[in-house]
Order: sequence, then structure tokens, then C-alpha cells
Amino acid sequence: MPIFFFSVRHGEDACVCNDGAEFVDHNAAWKEMTGVCGDMIADVSRKLPENTEWQMELLDESKRPVFRIRLMAETLQDTD
Repeated sequence: MPIFFFSVRHGEDACVCNDGAEFVDHNAAWKEMTGVCGDMIADVSRKLPENTEWQMELLDESKRPVFRIRLMAETLQDTD
């Protein structure tokens, strides 16, 4: 079975879990990623500063991104 790794980036900080997870296929890996992301996103969104980005990636065995979910907080108008 293919091995995948989770990576989370918040601004300039990045963390890659070195404990790989085995999934039957890409579809199973995507389902797990969206579940994990859903569990994390509520807490992340409450603490996300303006004009920053949070993202989760699922990496393959070579640590290349396969899937990415991004949450962006942008100021679109001058708030003064």
C-alpha cells in the first residue's frame, strides 16, 4: 500500500509528520485528509490572523505534494 505524509503550514512555519500513513489508494488518502483537516479547521480559523494562509498537504512517499487544502485570510479593503 502507498505511504503518505501529512504536512501543515501556517505562514512561514511548516511541520511534516515523519510517521507515514498507509492508504489503499489516493481516494482513501483524500478521505482521511479531508476528515483530519475538518477536525483542525475550526480551531485554526478562530486563530488565523489577517493576511495569512494555513494549508495542509498530503505528500507521497517521495514527499511530493499530492493534495492540498488551503485556508486564506485576506484583507480586501482598507479598514481605516
